[in-house]
Amino acid sequence: MTDEFLNSLRERLIYEGLCEVGFSRVDETVPPDLASYHYAVTLMYRLSDAVVDEIYDSPTYAYFQHYRAANALLDRCALITCEMLRREGAAAYPIAASQSVHDRGDKYTGIYQHKSAAVAAGLGWIGKSALFVSPVHGPRVRLATVLTDEVLPSGAIPMESQCGDCTLCVKACPSGAILGKNYVRGMARDEIFDAEKCSRHMKQAFGHIGRGAVCGLCMRACPYGLS
Repeated sequence: MTDEFLNSLRERLIYEGLCEVGFSRVDETVPPDLASYHYAVTLMYRLSDAVVDEIYDSPTYAYFQHYRAANALLDRCALITCEMLRREGAAAYPIAASQSVHDRGDKYTGIYQHKSAAVAAGLGWIGKSALFVSPVHGPRVRLATVLTDEVLPSGAIPMESQCGDCTLCVKACPSGAILGKNYVRGMARDEIFDAEKCSRHMKQAFGHIGRGAVCGLCMRACPYGLS
């Protein structure tokens, strides 16, 4: 893929509202039915500080709506990416910004992990909260991914965790789902984060806001990405 096309793609996606675009080679977690796609495009949208900063002891209605709108924008940008790749003769497969797949052994995961692709693209690391953390935007981002069979740049150096001794997200989590360990690449999610406990608490405590689908307290607590 030419530099001209990649620059054009990045410029178009930034114009559409994204804050970062990254490229990487997929890892071994890609499902067998998508094994023909060897590369990934990471799409990143920065959430509104005005909305996130309103989160204190619970998510807000504004945050739930903003969360859904951000996902919709990312899904639209994924379609734009697929179409631009198609016009270059490449096959492309969009991974939804927020969609859990319940028939692949883990009901709290998607078809392919956006965080895995973003880390491989050198855009950040996985925090103690199990959220993706950008050194610039912190965890105040939403992600989507497009898989493709087109060869893309894949020489980025993945970042190691920069969380250090910070425990702000651990203390902010009302469910106790964040275990406080620094993530190391290859580590299973349940070694740092209890997704079942998080989901159960959200539904019980915040079911009146977006059916208990969002929280945001750990994201709000992270010092990375603060303006």
